[in-house]
Amino acid sequence: MSILYDIKDGIGWVTLNRPEARNAFTFEMYDRLAEICASPSSDGSVKALVITGAGERAFGAGTDISLFRDFRKDEDALRYEERMEVVLTTIETCSVPTIAAIAGACTGGAAAVAVACDLRIAAQNAVFGFPIARTLGNCLSLANYGRLVAMIGAGRVMDLILTARLVDAETAKAIGLVSEVAPDHAALMERASALAQTLAEHAPLTIRATKEALRRLRQGRRDDQDFIVQCFMSEDFREGLEAFLAKRKPNWQGR
Repeated sequence: MSILYDIKDGIGWVTLNRPEARNAFTFEMYDRLAEICASPSSDGSVKALVITGAGERAFGAGTDISLFRDFRKDEDALRYEERMEVVLTTIETCSVPTIAAIAGACTGGAAAVAVACDLRIAAQNAVFGFPIARTLGNCLSLANYGRLVAMIGAGRVMDLILTARLVDAETAKAIGLVSEVAPDHAALMERASALAQTLAEHAPLTIRATKEALRRLRQGRRDDQDFIVQCFMSEDFREGLEAFLAKRKPNWQGR
């Protein structure tokens, strides 16, 4: 299977599984990833998702270039970006926190997937970028430019796209593309597991509100009453208050 999905101890592990093609995405892989992010579990048992690539050579090499051979009409390009936006928005609005654990190459569409995740951590061998100015000669959608600008700033996005360079893990950390760098693949997976477990123990409504608030800010929206009311009027807020006063660990239910 080109995408593996395993649930272990409340953590969903999504593995892009085309190592022979550097985990390049097919359309079916994009759709399956969106399906998982739209509903991580049927019973609410999944508290966090980790997305990674099979092997150590690549998180993902973008969209499989062979899929572009049949692009002949304006609608082909527009429908591709519309499809991508559905996938990326589904990742962004996933009900649980998402972590991209990046080893090796993370480029093109796979880099867009990583950017749509809530957190990104990398192995020392990771390289990140959108080298389209020296490869296919295409462009990003306005929404994807917006995601990158919100993360690293317009100047760095201009530099990244125009030079078509791939930044290494330490540079990616320095400019804000990733938050942590692990020494190797094994350490990356260990840290991804620990980070996912940490997120799984935190208040789900706080996490969801924060994810949605930042998404709205990027879109220029200022409406916030819905998630403010949802959090402050929730059973979890009352539980958190009582647990704090009793000096015990809260038992979050996500409602």
